[in-house]
Amino acid sequence: MLISCLFVALQGAFIEHIHVLDTLRSTEHISEIIEVRTKAELDRIDALIIPGGESTSIALIAERCGILDDLRAFVQTKPTWGTCAGLILLAKNAIHTKKGGQKLLDALPVTVSRNQFGRQVDSFTINLASPCLGADAAPFNYVFIRAPAIVSVDDPEVEPLVQLPPGHGQTEESENGLLVAVKYRKMLGTSFHPELTNDNRWHQYFVRMALGTA
Repeated sequence: MLISCLFVALQGAFIEHIHVLDTLRSTEHISEIIEVRTKAELDRIDALIIPGGESTSIALIAERCGILDDLRAFVQTKPTWGTCAGLILLAKNAIHTKKGGQKLLDALPVTVSRNQFGRQVDSFTINLASPCLGADAAPFNYVFIRAPAIVSVDDPEVEPLVQLPPGHGQTEESENGLLVAVKYRKMLGTSFHPELTNDNRWHQYFVRMALGTA
């Protein structure tokens, strides 16, 4: 089976994702990589990546382009990965949003705290073991830039994948460390920027998830 991967190429770091996926073309059954800006392009693909960027801007541009409702329908049935801002868009609930709130895709049953770790100057990296990438996998270098965090899991089907150690973006409600990656049915939500590393394992995980082998 071959899959086509799509990027919401409206705003954000979609070019970096394309570069990483290109490294997997020959081994992971990727037939094409498409930048999407229209419903016709959305209808062509099998799996979706919503990149990091500015979640409010991505939603507004998608609405102006007339594809916001189409995105809402897509993510309910087809494999979708939201990274950083994309995680916020996927979520059913978001807190600490801009005044007036923001439009969401209302799909992933979690509550996400926007900019949980602070401003740009508070960005950080951390190496963590990630069993979902393989039982004997080397630690992954996680990059957090004005990142959100998952502060509440609102459905028992949501599978936690990665949790930070205590002390990063800590709140009273997250004494055991904040969740930064979850899986739910055909959705993957991550707070970090794997596309900014030289490690393609998270992209490989998503492609295999889309193929039903992860």
